[in-house]
Amino acid sequence: MEHLWDPATDGLLRLPSGRLLRGRGLRNPAPEGPEPAFALYLLGKEPPAVAWESRWIRWPDFRLPADPAAARDGFVEAWRRCETERVEVACAGGRGRTGTALACIAVLDGVPPESAVAYVREHYSPHAVETPWQRRFVAAFGVSG
Repeated sequence: MEHLWDPATDGLLRLPSGRLLRGRGLRNPAPEGPEPAFALYLLGKEPPAVAWESRWIRWPDFRLPADPAAARDGFVEAWRRCETERVEVACAGGRGRTGTALACIAVLDGVPPESAVAYVREHYSPHAVETPWQRRFVAAFGVSG
């Protein structure tokens, strides 16, 4: 099995280590190409079943994760797995919650917390991380553990 995404695919975030993650909005059709091996879904309600392994973080739209410790565990799992597997991080729109999660994962990869939102906006979507409390969550993520 080919482990990584095609770097030409839209919605990919390349971390400083070279690892790739696909961010996307579940409202949109799935992109063409290979399916993820693992997905982290950030939604207010449980997502529909998928054919690949997935993990759900309860996270209402425009808010923060209901369980920050579970979110951290999910981010760590996604970061570890994206070294050798295709990993997708997704919410409904692919911007706020997905961008916030990608910024936290970027911190795990070595991006300074104060630069992580800008990094994700530059390398994934200029609309990533939509609210002031999401930006503060990323900053606090970098110092919380």
